[in-house]
Amino acid sequence: MNNKIRVALLGLGNVGENFAEHFLEQIQEGQRPIEIVAVAHHHTDSPVALGFAQSGVPVYKDATEVIKMGENVDIIFDLTGNTEVRQNLRKGMMDSGNKHTVIAPEVFANLLWMFFGEDVVLTRRAGGY
Repeated sequence: MNNKIRVALLGLGNVGENFAEHFLEQIQEGQRPIEIVAVAHHHTDSPVALGFAQSGVPVYKDATEVIKMGENVDIIFDLTGNTEVRQNLRKGMMDSGNKHTVIAPEVFANLLWMFFGEDVVLTRRAGGY
């Protein structure tokens, strides 16, 4: 049985990139049983997206594509800040019958951020993700 928690990160803009970097650091330093299994960002050629791709993590341009991974994702962190994306994720999860995967909005990322011990506040720049 695999005890790893499989996570997808959606939205690698200002908030998502900062969160992803610190989240990865926490995973690696603490040798946590967490695996980032997918990321999504509308700029798949951004440095952070390319870094994930080079590590073998699937990178999607359309955040809702992650739904097709089904129960191979335990937690989807929706860091897009886009209510339409969140609604489409929820609808896609319902349509697919996936009752396993949890969609965690930015407030959960902020909660985790507080445990990262960072002095920087996790905030969004004007203009979205």
